[in-house]
Amino acid sequence: MERSRPLARRSLVTLLTAAALAASGTTALSSAARAADADLARNGGFESGLDGWTCTAGTTVTSPVRSGTSALKATPAGADNARCAQTVTVKPNSQYTLTGHVRGTYVHLGASGTGTTDVSTWAQSAPDWQQLTTTFRTGPSTTRVTIYTHGWYGTGAYHADDISLTGPGGETGQPPATPGGLRTGSVTSSSVGLSWSPVAGATGYGVYRDGTKVGTVTGTSTTVTGLTPSTAYAFQVTAVNDAGESARSATVTATTTEGSDGGGSDLPAHALVGYLHATFANGSGYTRLADVPDSWDVIDLAFGEPTSVTSGDIRFERCPVTECPNVESDAEFKAAIKAKQAAGKKVLISIGGQNGQVQLTTTAARDAFVSSVSKIIDEYGLDGLDIDFEGHSLSLNADDTDFRNPKTPVIVNLISALKTLKAKYGDDFVLTMAPETFFVQLGYQYYGTGKWGGQDPRAGAYLPVIHALRDDLTLLHVQDYNSGPIMGLDNQYHSMGGADFHIAMTDMLLTGFPVAGDANNVFPPLRPEQVAIGMPASTNAGNGHVSPAEVTKTLNCLTRKTDCGSYATHGTWPALRGLMTWSINWDRYGGWEFQKNFDAYFG
Repeated sequence: MERSRPLARRSLVTLLTAAALAASGTTALSSAARAADADLARNGGFESGLDGWTCTAGTTVTSPVRSGTSALKATPAGADNARCAQTVTVKPNSQYTLTGHVRGTYVHLGASGTGTTDVSTWAQSAPDWQQLTTTFRTGPSTTRVTIYTHGWYGTGAYHADDISLTGPGGETGQPPATPGGLRTGSVTSSSVGLSWSPVAGATGYGVYRDGTKVGTVTGTSTTVTGLTPSTAYAFQVTAVNDAGESARSATVTATTTEGSDGGGSDLPAHALVGYLHATFANGSGYTRLADVPDSWDVIDLAFGEPTSVTSGDIRFERCPVTECPNVESDAEFKAAIKAKQAAGKKVLISIGGQNGQVQLTTTAARDAFVSSVSKIIDEYGLDGLDIDFEGHSLSLNADDTDFRNPKTPVIVNLISALKTLKAKYGDDFVLTMAPETFFVQLGYQYYGTGKWGGQDPRAGAYLPVIHALRDDLTLLHVQDYNSGPIMGLDNQYHSMGGADFHIAMTDMLLTGFPVAGDANNVFPPLRPEQVAIGMPASTNAGNGHVSPAEVTKTLNCLTRKTDCGSYATHGTWPALRGLMTWSINWDRYGGWEFQKNFDAYFG
């Protein structure tokens, strides 16, 4: 059901404000009082990025701006109206004027927590900068007020600049004392746990890594993630309240463990990954494993499928002769696997696919998964496992809101099963994943059912699995195909069909992103050697195929910072592992166009 438009209420706000002033016996501020007023809004011109502001879907831009060099741009989407807010210290029983300049349709500016009548004003249509102004009086015990701006559902991006709150400043007191007792906890190859002693009067704590602030937390412990293995880091913390930030604590150091790279450490610096139709035939025809060219570094055998959706019992049944007349014998197939491995290639069993729904709803299903997958790996002498869960295999329960601490059984049991397999086969075990964008990058906007419910519970559902296994993961190759438009870190929607989509989607994995727009809940970046880009091999293979020229642009942008087009990446990653395609069969059908382009680029 479409949300209704906001009713015009500017005149009502004015009347209420006038009535409040009359009741208090105040009709106007004296010139002396106005001279004592100050602008209490922090970074109201957005010249320091979003410093001081908490935004659900905002960023700063250099054009258009009303003054200075930056302005806010925020894009409502779904059930999010792109609210940006900050809390300001004020005086009780005092008069304030809130002003801002906006562009866009249905842009709101307001204040809440005033202790009297909360106020807001809005522009129905502002094709160019338009000033909004409203006033309010604080209540007898009000010391903090939240000012905000937001758009409206489904009406597109809005801009805001030069937001000010004028009036008498509140009593902010003194910043808190410097925290003591900083110590390290659990250390992995990509994270360090920290804890410290509480500080009286602190409302939060700033966390610094090597002199750079990397986060703010409300408790007295945190885990700093996204670190590099075998690397020394220095950490400090500060205490924060309304009056400011304390001095930094004494420094503690920690060195991340060597860890594993998820197996497959002997992969080439740039690898070509492809799926081989091993259990079925389609319009592309059956390709024997021995006939796969040496260019393919990782070969995923498609697919192992469950006996039922919730059994966890995975079976790998090779394509029958009636469907694949040229299929090799089991002995020939196993001999081809050994030959590929002798040539330095990795051969994996891929679980799932479009038709293989896998839901590990119970611990019994989890154990059956481990047992049956182990049997397949052992029988064929495979190097590892690819998780290609699609459709309704993974979804989040309504109370499962933190990707770092999942609760949903199908998620928890899958993580446990994969960790068990990794422990069983050791550091050389190759683990890869091929989720769809809906399960990963869509998590930037939506995670599970959302704050208000009603969202698709599958949104972002792969994130807790990837995060829990990031130290064991050899490759993540998201399927950048068969996808709807996805919002990138520039808060613009990107669609399949060109290099831009692949660049934006891959940049999100290598930069990290706040989950569901929560700046305090950031999915950390993956290492570039863990990431390959998933593309269809031909127009027959799937929606979203791009030409070799667009593939080359994608690689140039991400590894060399050239040919980037309109999307500005957040880094350059020459160690990007490579490309994945669906599929080897379809590439053969298309004259090996995908493979030849890869060989030409990295050869």
